[in-house]
Amino acid sequence: MEVTVNGEKMQLVGNPPEVGTEIPHFKLFDAQNQRVKTRELLGKPTLFSVVPDINTSVCSLQSRKFNKAMAEYPDVRLITVSTNPINEQKGWCAANDIPNAELLSDYEQSFGYAMKLLIPDEGVLARSIFLIDADGQIVYSQIVPEMTHEPDYLAALNAVEKLSKSAE
Repeated sequence: MEVTVNGEKMQLVGNPPEVGTEIPHFKLFDAQNQRVKTRELLGKPTLFSVVPDINTSVCSLQSRKFNKAMAEYPDVRLITVSTNPINEQKGWCAANDIPNAELLSDYEQSFGYAMKLLIPDEGVLARSIFLIDADGQIVYSQIVPEMTHEPDYLAALNAVEKLSKSAE
């Protein structure tokens, strides 16, 4: 699969998993540099907001918008994933006054390879959204075709709303 960056084609390492499939196994790192494995993320519906670089304007905007919107859904976990090192993610949280944001780092690119979202030439992840149910089944996904564009927030939040209601 490919995406574009300012119109220039970039190849992903493969085709990302589709709706209806189980989320693959990967590991990420939390703010304390502790490994977080896929199985530790199961048990609660989770929205993955995937950004190429947390320190760029569109990624920062996406992260702030989802953190604000997801406050309406306390039963759904929000995780922002980027390849930024942990110290950069912590700096972003402090600079944006979002201390409760859950940013996980894919600096080892395990998530990027497992989810087929890594752009190997750039070392970043394709801007995307994945929503999984409590069992790890992908119920919504969106790969943003042009990396400088924002995701479709409304479609993602509608999927969260639908999943949230079905979990009640």
